Amino acid sequence: MDRKEQLKNSTLYLRMQQVTQYMDRYYIDGVAGLIPGGIGDVVSGLFSLIHVYFSLFKLRSIPLTLAVLNNTLRDIFMGMLPFFVGDVIDFFHKANVKNMRLIDGFINNDTEIIHSVNKKAAYSLAVIIILALGIFALAYLLAWIIQNLGSLLA
Repeated sequence: MDRKEQLKNSTLYLRMQQVTQYMDRYYIDGVAGLIPGGIGDVVSGLFSLIHVYFSLFKLRSIPLTLAVLNNTLRDIFMGMLPFFVGDVIDFFHKANVKNMRLIDGFINNDTEIIHSVNKKAAYSLAVIIILALGIFALAYLLAWIIQNLGSLLA
């Protein structure tokens, strides 16, 4: 049996398919999103960790893992939008189905999917770098304000 068949017949892959089916095809993700305070969105996002684990440790692909995280975090944050907008989006943005499509395409060496994975990974990396620089700048500004607080108040 080749590696592709081993991956698709693994217990983890089969569990991943079950999670995808329950969360997105049976709309458990959307229903969980109705729990207020973003709690339901975070809990349903935790189920996507199986996709992250598979892409990172079984397929050993950083770009695929970044693309999967991109879909998962996008689902969580869009689900948190106020005034039931996020709840409606939760029923239509099927992050688990998208993640399975990326993983399957990656396993099958689908060039279109791999191109999509690389594009999402580059986007995710850019967002991470911008956020890190923003946090660094904010920390620097806060440290400067604290250090110069005495002279600013005088």
